[in-house]
Amino acid sequence: MRFLLVLAILALSAASARAGWQVRDPWPADTSSVRALDVTFPSSSPFSPADLGNAEPTTAQARLYLPADAKGAAPRSVPAVIMLHGSGGVLYARELTYGPQLASMGIAALVIDSFAARRDRATSFIARLLEITESMVLADAYAGLAFLTERPEIDPKRVALVGFSYGGMSTMYALNAAVADKLSPSGLRFAGHVAFYGPCIARFEDRRTTGAPLLMLWGGGDELIDAERCNAAADDFRAGGSPVETVVYPTAVHQWDGSGPLRPIGRLLNPCRFVVAPDGTVRDERTSLTMTGPFFRKVLLFLCVENRPYMIGADAEVRAQSNRELGRFLTRIFSRSS
Repeated sequence: MRFLLVLAILALSAASARAGWQVRDPWPADTSSVRALDVTFPSSSPFSPADLGNAEPTTAQARLYLPADAKGAAPRSVPAVIMLHGSGGVLYARELTYGPQLASMGIAALVIDSFAARRDRATSFIARLLEITESMVLADAYAGLAFLTERPEIDPKRVALVGFSYGGMSTMYALNAAVADKLSPSGLRFAGHVAFYGPCIARFEDRRTTGAPLLMLWGGGDELIDAERCNAAADDFRAGGSPVETVVYPTAVHQWDGSGPLRPIGRLLNPCRFVVAPDGTVRDERTSLTMTGPFFRKVLLFLCVENRPYMIGADAEVRAQSNRELGRFLTRIFSRSS
Protein backbone atom coordinates (compact mmCIF):
# COMPACT_ATOMS: atom_id res chain seq x y z
CA MET A 1 0.00 0.00 0.00
CA ARG A 2 2.80 2.42 0.89
CA PHE A 3 4.48 1.61 -2.44
CA LEU A 4 1.29 2.49 -4.32
CA LEU A 5 1.00 5.75 -2.39
CA VAL A 6 4.57 6.71 -3.31
CA LEU A 7 3.85 5.92 -6.98
CA ALA A 8 0.72 8.07 -6.89
CA ILE A 9 2.62 11.01 -5.37
CA LEU A 10 5.38 10.67 -7.98
CA ALA A 11 2.80 10.58 -10.77
CA LEU A 12 1.09 13.74 -9.49
CA SER A 13 4.46 15.46 -9.14
CA ALA A 14 5.42 14.58 -12.71
CA ALA A 15 2.07 15.83 -14.00
CA SER A 16 2.47 19.14 -12.16
CA ALA A 17 5.99 19.60 -13.57
CA ARG A 18 4.66 19.15 -17.09
CA ALA A 19 1.99 21.76 -16.32
CA GLY A 20 4.63 24.36 -15.43
CA TRP A 21 4.44 24.19 -11.63
CA GLN A 22 5.85 21.80 -9.07
CA VAL A 23 6.06 21.95 -5.28
CA ARG A 24 9.57 20.92 -4.30
CA ASP A 25 11.06 19.71 -1.05
CA PRO A 26 12.67 21.63 0.52
CA TRP A 27 10.99 24.82 -0.58
CA PRO A 28 13.33 27.11 -2.54
CA ALA A 29 15.47 29.72 -0.83
CA ASP A 30 16.15 31.71 -4.02
CA THR A 31 13.04 33.65 -5.02
CA SER A 32 14.76 36.42 -6.97
CA SER A 33 12.91 35.63 -10.21
CA VAL A 34 9.48 36.22 -8.69
CA ARG A 35 7.44 39.30 -9.58
CA ALA A 36 5.67 41.13 -6.73
CA LEU A 37 2.81 43.55 -7.30
CA ASP A 38 0.87 45.59 -4.75
CA VAL A 39 -2.78 45.36 -5.79
CA THR A 40 -6.23 46.49 -4.66
CA PHE A 41 -9.71 45.17 -5.42
CA PRO A 42 -13.31 45.72 -4.25
CA SER A 43 -14.39 44.00 -1.03
CA SER A 44 -16.74 44.71 1.87
CA SER A 45 -16.76 44.84 5.68
CA PRO A 46 -19.50 42.63 7.15
CA PHE A 47 -19.32 42.58 10.94
CA SER A 48 -20.85 39.11 11.28
CA PRO A 49 -22.01 36.31 8.95
CA ALA A 50 -25.50 37.84 9.14
CA ASP A 51 -24.12 40.85 7.22
CA LEU A 52 -22.49 38.86 4.40
CA GLY A 53 -23.46 40.17 0.99
CA ASN A 54 -24.97 43.31 2.52
CA ALA A 55 -22.14 45.37 4.02
CA GLU A 56 -20.36 48.64 3.34
CA PRO A 57 -17.82 48.54 0.50
CA THR A 58 -14.10 48.33 1.23
CA THR A 59 -11.02 48.43 -0.96
CA ALA A 60 -8.96 45.37 -0.16
CA GLN A 61 -5.17 45.57 -0.17
CA ALA A 62 -2.85 42.71 -1.09
CA ARG A 63 0.47 41.72 -2.56
CA LEU A 64 0.44 39.42 -5.56
CA TYR A 65 3.44 37.16 -6.22
CA LEU A 66 3.66 35.83 -9.77
CA PRO A 67 5.93 33.17 -11.29
CA ALA A 68 8.64 34.62 -13.53
CA ASP A 69 7.06 33.12 -16.65
CA ALA A 70 3.45 34.00 -15.79
CA LYS A 71 3.28 36.65 -18.54
CA GLY A 72 3.94 34.03 -21.20
CA ALA A 73 1.83 31.33 -19.62
CA ALA A 74 -1.08 29.81 -21.48
CA PRO A 75 -4.47 31.29 -20.53
CA ARG A 76 -5.96 29.83 -17.35
CA SER A 77 -2.89 27.67 -16.66
CA VAL A 78 -1.41 29.05 -13.42
CA PRO A 79 -2.75 27.76 -10.07
CA ALA A 80 -2.88 30.14 -7.12
CA VAL A 81 -3.02 30.38 -3.34
CA ILE A 82 -4.72 33.13 -1.32
CA MET A 83 -3.22 33.72 2.13
CA LEU A 84 -5.02 35.13 5.18
CA HIS A 85 -2.83 36.45 8.01
CA GLY A 86 -3.12 35.99 11.76
CA SER A 87 -3.99 38.47 14.53
CA GLY A 88 -0.47 39.93 14.38
CA GLY A 89 -0.94 40.88 10.73
CA VAL A 90 1.15 39.94 7.70
CA LEU A 91 4.54 38.57 8.80
CA TYR A 92 7.78 38.64 6.84
CA ALA A 93 8.76 35.20 8.11
CA ARG A 94 5.43 33.68 7.09
CA GLU A 95 3.23 35.16 4.34
CA LEU A 96 5.96 37.31 2.79
CA THR A 97 8.24 34.28 2.65
CA TYR A 98 5.71 31.63 1.63
CA GLY A 99 4.31 33.83 -1.15
CA PRO A 100 7.58 34.21 -3.11
CA GLN A 101 8.47 30.56 -2.46
CA LEU A 102 5.20 29.37 -3.97
CA ALA A 103 5.57 31.71 -6.94
CA SER A 104 9.09 30.42 -7.58
CA MET A 105 7.52 26.95 -7.88
CA GLY A 106 4.99 28.16 -10.45
CA ILE A 107 2.05 28.90 -8.12
CA ALA A 108 0.78 32.48 -7.86
CA ALA A 109 0.21 33.76 -4.32
CA LEU A 110 -2.08 36.57 -3.19
CA VAL A 111 -1.27 37.79 0.35
CA ILE A 112 -4.24 39.80 1.65
CA ASP A 113 -3.75 42.41 4.38
CA SER A 114 -7.21 42.73 5.94
CA PHE A 115 -5.95 45.07 8.68
CA ALA A 116 -4.33 47.53 6.27
CA ALA A 117 -7.59 47.97 4.37
CA ARG A 118 -9.41 48.97 7.56
CA ARG A 119 -7.00 51.26 9.41
CA ASP A 120 -9.82 53.73 9.81
CA ARG A 121 -11.52 51.19 12.11
CA ALA A 122 -8.60 50.20 14.34
CA THR A 123 -4.81 50.11 14.53
CA SER A 124 -3.91 48.64 17.94
CA PHE A 125 -3.75 44.88 18.48
CA ILE A 126 -6.81 44.59 20.75
CA ALA A 127 -8.89 47.14 18.84
CA ARG A 128 -8.29 45.32 15.56
CA LEU A 129 -9.61 42.06 16.98
CA LEU A 130 -12.74 43.81 18.22
CA GLU A 131 -13.44 45.91 15.14
CA ILE A 132 -12.01 43.86 12.24
CA THR A 133 -13.80 40.55 12.37
CA GLU A 134 -13.37 37.13 10.82
CA SER A 135 -16.34 37.93 8.56
CA MET A 136 -14.42 40.86 7.07
CA VAL A 137 -11.48 38.56 6.41
CA LEU A 138 -13.92 36.13 4.78
CA ALA A 139 -15.19 38.90 2.51
CA ASP A 140 -11.61 39.72 1.48
CA ALA A 141 -10.93 36.05 0.73
CA TYR A 142 -13.80 35.70 -1.73
CA ALA A 143 -13.10 39.17 -3.16
CA GLY A 144 -9.53 37.98 -3.74
CA LEU A 145 -10.85 34.91 -5.56
CA ALA A 146 -12.90 37.14 -7.86
CA PHE A 147 -9.85 39.37 -8.43
CA LEU A 148 -7.64 36.44 -9.40
CA THR A 149 -10.29 35.09 -11.76
CA GLU A 150 -10.06 38.31 -13.77
CA ARG A 151 -6.37 37.72 -14.44
CA PRO A 152 -6.01 35.80 -17.72
CA GLU A 153 -3.16 33.55 -16.57
CA ILE A 154 -4.88 32.29 -13.38
CA ASP A 155 -6.97 29.12 -13.46
CA PRO A 156 -10.07 29.96 -11.36
CA LYS A 157 -10.69 26.25 -10.70
CA ARG A 158 -7.29 25.87 -9.04
CA VAL A 159 -7.21 28.50 -6.29
CA ALA A 160 -6.62 27.35 -2.70
CA LEU A 161 -7.29 29.32 0.47
CA VAL A 162 -4.63 29.15 3.21
CA GLY A 163 -4.98 30.90 6.57
CA PHE A 164 -2.91 31.26 9.72
CA SER A 165 -4.41 31.45 13.24
CA TYR A 166 -7.03 34.26 12.98
CA GLY A 167 -6.95 33.79 9.21
CA GLY A 168 -7.10 30.02 9.76
CA MET A 169 -10.49 30.45 11.43
CA SER A 170 -11.72 32.42 8.42
CA THR A 171 -10.32 29.78 6.08
CA MET A 172 -12.45 27.14 7.79
CA TYR A 173 -15.54 29.35 7.87
CA ALA A 174 -15.11 30.00 4.13
CA LEU A 175 -15.85 26.32 3.58
CA ASN A 176 -19.44 26.80 4.74
CA ALA A 177 -21.87 26.64 1.83
CA ALA A 178 -24.11 29.46 3.08
CA VAL A 179 -21.09 31.73 3.47
CA ALA A 180 -19.88 30.92 -0.05
CA ASP A 181 -23.33 31.47 -1.54
CA LYS A 182 -23.55 34.95 -0.03
CA LEU A 183 -20.00 36.08 -0.81
CA SER A 184 -19.69 34.45 -4.21
CA PRO A 185 -23.14 34.11 -5.79
CA SER A 186 -21.48 33.60 -9.18
CA GLY A 187 -20.48 30.09 -8.09
CA LEU A 188 -16.73 30.66 -7.76
CA ARG A 189 -15.34 28.33 -5.09
CA PHE A 190 -11.94 27.45 -3.66
CA ALA A 191 -10.38 24.18 -4.76
CA GLY A 192 -9.15 23.52 -1.22
CA HIS A 193 -8.79 25.07 2.24
CA VAL A 194 -5.81 24.87 4.62
CA ALA A 195 -5.95 26.10 8.23
CA PHE A 196 -2.64 26.55 10.04
CA TYR A 197 -3.22 26.49 13.82
CA GLY A 198 -6.71 28.01 13.54
CA PRO A 199 -8.67 27.97 16.83
CA CYS A 200 -12.01 26.19 16.48
CA ILE A 201 -14.16 28.73 18.30
CA ALA A 202 -17.31 28.93 16.15
CA ARG A 203 -19.40 26.09 14.77
CA PHE A 204 -22.20 26.35 12.20
CA GLU A 205 -25.67 24.96 12.82
CA ASP A 206 -26.03 24.64 9.04
CA ARG A 207 -23.12 22.29 8.38
CA ARG A 208 -23.33 22.19 4.58
CA THR A 209 -19.97 22.88 2.90
CA THR A 210 -18.84 23.66 -0.64
CA GLY A 211 -17.48 20.12 -0.84
CA ALA A 212 -13.87 21.28 -1.13
CA PRO A 213 -11.25 19.39 0.90
CA LEU A 214 -9.86 20.86 4.13
CA LEU A 215 -6.44 20.34 5.72
CA MET A 216 -6.15 21.32 9.40
CA LEU A 217 -2.66 21.64 10.93
CA TRP A 218 -1.99 22.34 14.60
CA GLY A 219 0.58 21.76 17.34
CA GLY A 220 0.12 19.38 20.24
CA GLY A 221 1.64 22.03 22.52
CA ASP A 222 -0.54 24.88 21.24
CA GLU A 223 -2.67 26.20 24.10
CA LEU A 224 -4.90 28.10 21.68
CA ILE A 225 -6.11 24.84 20.20
CA ASP A 226 -8.74 22.73 21.93
CA ALA A 227 -8.12 19.41 20.15
CA GLU A 228 -11.51 17.98 21.13
CA ARG A 229 -13.27 21.06 19.77
CA CYS A 230 -11.24 21.01 16.52
CA ASN A 231 -11.89 17.31 15.98
CA ALA A 232 -15.61 18.00 16.47
CA ALA A 233 -15.38 20.84 13.94
CA ALA A 234 -13.64 18.49 11.50
CA ASP A 235 -16.53 16.05 11.93
CA ASP A 236 -18.97 18.90 11.20
CA PHE A 237 -17.20 19.66 7.93
CA ARG A 238 -17.17 15.98 6.99
CA ALA A 239 -20.89 15.71 7.72
CA GLY A 240 -21.39 18.80 5.55
CA GLY A 241 -19.75 17.18 2.53
CA SER A 242 -16.01 17.91 2.66
CA PRO A 243 -13.11 15.49 3.08
CA VAL A 244 -11.04 16.64 6.06
CA GLU A 245 -7.51 15.71 7.10
CA THR A 246 -6.02 16.73 10.43
CA VAL A 247 -2.29 16.74 11.15
CA VAL A 248 -0.94 17.32 14.66
CA TYR A 249 2.72 18.10 15.36
CA PRO A 250 3.14 16.77 18.92
CA THR A 251 5.74 19.25 20.23
CA ALA A 252 4.77 22.37 18.26
CA VAL A 253 3.33 25.50 19.85
CA HIS A 254 1.42 28.29 18.11
CA GLN A 255 2.95 30.04 15.09
CA TRP A 256 5.80 27.61 14.47
CA ASP A 257 6.48 29.34 11.14
CA GLY A 258 6.91 32.82 12.58
CA SER A 259 10.16 34.29 13.85
CA GLY A 260 11.88 34.44 17.21
CA PRO A 261 12.33 32.04 20.10
CA LEU A 262 9.71 30.53 22.38
CA ARG A 263 7.86 33.33 24.22
CA PRO A 264 4.47 34.17 25.78
CA ILE A 265 2.00 36.42 23.99
CA GLY A 266 -1.67 37.48 23.96
CA ARG A 267 -4.51 35.85 25.87
CA LEU A 268 -6.19 32.45 25.57
CA LEU A 269 -9.26 32.45 23.31
CA ASN A 270 -9.85 28.72 23.23
CA PRO A 271 -12.41 28.71 26.08
CA CYS A 272 -14.76 30.75 23.83
CA ARG A 273 -17.67 28.86 22.29
CA PHE A 274 -19.78 30.51 19.59
CA VAL A 275 -22.53 29.15 17.35
CA VAL A 276 -23.50 30.54 13.93
CA ALA A 277 -27.23 30.20 13.23
CA PRO A 278 -28.53 29.55 9.69
CA ASP A 279 -29.35 33.26 9.33
CA GLY A 280 -25.73 34.17 10.21
CA THR A 281 -26.44 35.36 13.75
CA VAL A 282 -23.57 34.58 16.13
CA ARG A 283 -24.41 33.69 19.71
CA ASP A 284 -22.45 32.56 22.73
CA GLU A 285 -23.16 28.93 23.64
CA ARG A 286 -23.21 29.55 27.37
CA THR A 287 -25.03 32.87 27.73
CA SER A 288 -27.04 32.84 24.45
CA LEU A 289 -26.06 36.52 23.98
CA THR A 290 -25.72 37.54 20.35
CA MET A 291 -22.70 39.30 18.86
CA THR A 292 -24.41 42.24 17.18
CA GLY A 293 -21.58 44.78 17.19
CA PRO A 294 -18.21 45.71 18.69
CA PHE A 295 -19.67 46.31 22.15
CA PHE A 296 -21.22 42.86 22.46
CA ARG A 297 -18.16 41.29 20.82
CA LYS A 298 -16.07 42.89 23.58
CA VAL A 299 -18.49 41.68 26.26
CA LEU A 300 -18.58 38.11 24.99
CA LEU A 301 -14.81 37.91 24.63
CA PHE A 302 -14.37 39.37 28.10
CA LEU A 303 -16.59 36.61 29.48
CA CYS A 304 -14.73 33.76 27.80
CA VAL A 305 -11.10 34.81 27.27
CA GLU A 306 -8.71 33.38 29.85
CA ASN A 307 -6.42 36.05 31.25
CA ARG A 308 -3.10 34.33 30.68
CA PRO A 309 -0.79 34.19 27.65
CA TYR A 310 -0.02 31.33 25.30
CA MET A 311 3.35 30.39 23.83
CA ILE A 312 4.55 31.04 20.29
CA GLY A 313 7.91 30.16 18.81
CA ALA A 314 9.61 29.30 15.54
CA ASP A 315 10.40 25.64 14.92
CA ALA A 316 12.36 24.98 11.73
CA GLU A 317 11.73 21.23 11.78
CA VAL A 318 7.97 21.60 12.13
CA ARG A 319 7.97 24.33 9.47
CA ALA A 320 9.65 21.93 7.05
CA GLN A 321 7.08 19.26 7.91
CA SER A 322 4.12 21.60 7.41
CA ASN A 323 5.65 22.78 4.11
CA ARG A 324 5.62 19.17 2.97
CA GLU A 325 2.02 18.68 4.08
CA LEU A 326 0.90 21.87 2.36
CA GLY A 327 2.85 20.95 -0.78
CA ARG A 328 1.33 17.48 -0.88
CA PHE A 329 -2.18 18.93 -0.44
CA LEU A 330 -1.72 21.56 -3.16
CA THR A 331 -0.24 19.02 -5.56
CA ARG A 332 -3.24 16.76 -5.05
CA ILE A 333 -5.98 19.37 -5.42
CA PHE A 334 -4.36 21.26 -8.29
CA SER A 335 -3.71 18.04 -10.22
CA ARG A 336 -7.29 16.91 -9.78
CA SER A 337 -8.69 20.28 -10.85
CA SER A 338 -6.61 20.61 -14.00
